[in-house]
Amino acid sequence: MLTQTTSRVLEPSDLDAALAVLDREPVANAFVTSRVQVAGLDPWRLGGEMWGWYDDGMLTSLCYAGANLVPICATPRAVRAFADRARRAGRRCSSIVGPAEPTAQLWRLLEPTWGPAREVRAHQPLMVTDHMPADIAPDPYVRRIRKDEMETILPACVAMFTEEVGVSPLAGDGGLLYQARVAELVGSGRSFARLDQNGKVVFKAEIGAATDRACQIQGVWVAPEYRGQGLAAPGMAAVLRYALADVAPVASLYVNDFNTAARRTYQRVGFQEVGAFMSVLF
Repeated sequence: MLTQTTSRVLEPSDLDAALAVLDREPVANAFVTSRVQVAGLDPWRLGGEMWGWYDDGMLTSLCYAGANLVPICATPRAVRAFADRARRAGRRCSSIVGPAEPTAQLWRLLEPTWGPAREVRAHQPLMVTDHMPADIAPDPYVRRIRKDEMETILPACVAMFTEEVGVSPLAGDGGLLYQARVAELVGSGRSFARLDQNGKVVFKAEIGAATDRACQIQGVWVAPEYRGQGLAAPGMAAVLRYALADVAPVASLYVNDFNTAARRTYQRVGFQEVGAFMSVLF
């Protein structure tokens, strides 16, 4: 047993202790929890390392170090230890993302060696709901995307990602990783869309992370030529109905604070702000 205050890379045998930390904030930690529940702590299966911070021998904070660097239940002392480890390892992630306060501290410590960032989104409201809206009827044309519709949904996913993040997900490896992720969501029944009469996607969203306690809706997008026609709120209500009925008792999402139209839509569907995330994009 570790009796001192220290950080180390967790091993598969640390799974129960890690899940106990993740379970302290089931909504904020849904993304990492969903990965750990499927893959455990083996770095090859998890797609990255899980760093642990021990205080008097107790595992109290985590940091997922994969394609994203994600502080989890991280105290200021834990963040300093994670920043030291991240500096020594060098930047291998495409973003730092997590609850705003520890993420901001982590970035302050890493910016001198990892900076400059391509973009910093310092305040992204985290919103949740556990019930359907009373006054927004779900769009009856929003449905699950089938496995044979990958070629239909993928262009919409690429357009949303490029618009949201500022770079194409097809850059680098030709889009292999991104296409695999989209296929995973379609295959697990967590990709939803409304198609027009020509089979073109006009609204789409995914349930990206899912645990038995919370799920996270992501990738909400309306085709540019259909914007302003009132599709977003009924579309979101439809996806929310699937989420609450089939996936988890609580649905969450996080949104850029400058995206006032999206925030208004989510509030209309019943989502309420409960905190904030921060993203540092490289």
